[in-house]
Amino acid sequence: MGKAEHVKDMHNFRPYIEIMDSTLRDGEQTSGVSFLPHEKLMIARMLLRDLNVDRIEVASARVSDGEKEAVKMICRYARQIERLDSVEVLGFVDGKVSVDWVKDAGACVLNLLAKGSLKHCREQLQKTPEEHLSDIKAVLDYADRNGIAVNLYLEDWSSGMKDSPDYVYQMMDELVDYPIRRFMLPDTLGIMNPLQVIEYFRKMLKRYPDTHFDFHAHNDYDLAVSNSLAAALSGARGLHVTVNGLGERCGNAPLSSVQVILKDQFNAKTSINESKLNDISRLVESYSGISIAPNQPIIGDNVFTQVAGVHADGDNKGGLYHNELVPERFGRKREYAMGKTSGKANITRNLRELGLELTAEQTQRVTKRITELGDRKEVVTQEDLPFIVSDVLKHDVAEERVKLVSYQVSLAYGLKPLANVKIEINGNQYEGHSSGDGQYDAFVKAIRKIYKEYLDRTFPLLENYAVTIPPGGRTDALVQTVITWQMGDGKLIRTRGLDADQTEAAIKATIKMLNIVESKQ
Repeated sequence: MGKAEHVKDMHNFRPYIEIMDSTLRDGEQTSGVSFLPHEKLMIARMLLRDLNVDRIEVASARVSDGEKEAVKMICRYARQIERLDSVEVLGFVDGKVSVDWVKDAGACVLNLLAKGSLKHCREQLQKTPEEHLSDIKAVLDYADRNGIAVNLYLEDWSSGMKDSPDYVYQMMDELVDYPIRRFMLPDTLGIMNPLQVIEYFRKMLKRYPDTHFDFHAHNDYDLAVSNSLAAALSGARGLHVTVNGLGERCGNAPLSSVQVILKDQFNAKTSINESKLNDISRLVESYSGISIAPNQPIIGDNVFTQVAGVHADGDNKGGLYHNELVPERFGRKREYAMGKTSGKANITRNLRELGLELTAEQTQRVTKRITELGDRKEVVTQEDLPFIVSDVLKHDVAEERVKLVSYQVSLAYGLKPLANVKIEINGNQYEGHSSGDGQYDAFVKAIRKIYKEYLDRTFPLLENYAVTIPPGGRTDALVQTVITWQMGDGKLIRTRGLDADQTEAAIKATIKMLNIVESKQ
């Protein structure tokens, strides 16, 4: 195919691509990750109901009683929303065992793991291809008699096509006429590049043109997304992904990246509700304990944040620095970071969003102060801006309505930490005390008690709490605490505190939040 024909082929490429999410099976093979049954259920619900993925692979058969209970919970839910056929379980060529396990768990789709390379067949199973095929057919027949549908993995297919293609074709020739819904082709060792994917898929489809093939990528060479898209372009009808790219070793193809490139670069159709991609990523991040890199495309904290002042200036003049990946598409919003490279345009946009109007001279003074803070590696957020304005200009744009008069926290072995707090709110002083699971927890509970008993008001919900040493810092450097709060209207705000002591940094972030609340009151 010539270059012009290839470009035309890509332009006309508009098939429907099935998305199969394997976060709850392959994603759970990430080192250190283990989901509880109720966590698996919550992730499955969001994948099926909110994101609308076509299929989810939720477990491996025979693993544990806890795993079976999780599958039962997911299947009960899927049956209620008429999506049971979308729930799949990995099983093995083990006679009746995996089929019985899947059936007992309430599922109806088995993803049967067979060997896709001669090396795996001979050295791991220590069987001939004919013996392995006989075992596979026995499982297929038993599954069919028990009403269990089957998809077939050809494990290590990429190595098989490279080193033993005749073995792959032997497997396919024997099995293609069996009632197998999908043949799923994994790059098990993550060794392929896009050109190889295209070559091997075209060979498969030339021999088996009416067969549904899925592609399952691994990211060892950082090519999982590229290989997935090459497979789709070459005729794969389904792609396997995980949320946040979780998976063994270097992980799998991230759902968010595969989705947007399929849609924007290849004009393909999927079922995915993109507005929920950020929500599912945060849920999986929380349950897995694996943090999302700030610069991870689509879902990272920084990907919709402009830092350079020239970019904010261009956005002010007709969105010159926007592309198709607008944050609102994913339930997010564009932000303009403030630091030493921000420039006046970034700061002006943040001031405008807060409803603050300053003269050119005042804006210049605020910009200078923010640049100084950036040089000290302090992070300035939009919530900090009114306080900086007030400090620099000495006016009452952001009157400090909440002041911490005094506090004492105590910690003793065998006893819960205690906190005694005196705080001034709108000119009135209040005292409160409480115990907690930690020093900061005791402090917050004492403040909550003040708001409930004296002011009869609810206290914002602490949504997330992160502690870091500022970039470039040492272990004895200042500690930065970032706290995300959920307000009464559901809006999230983040406040930061910087101090040598972690508890003190968290308290500073809390007082900032309370001043924001009071200013809105």
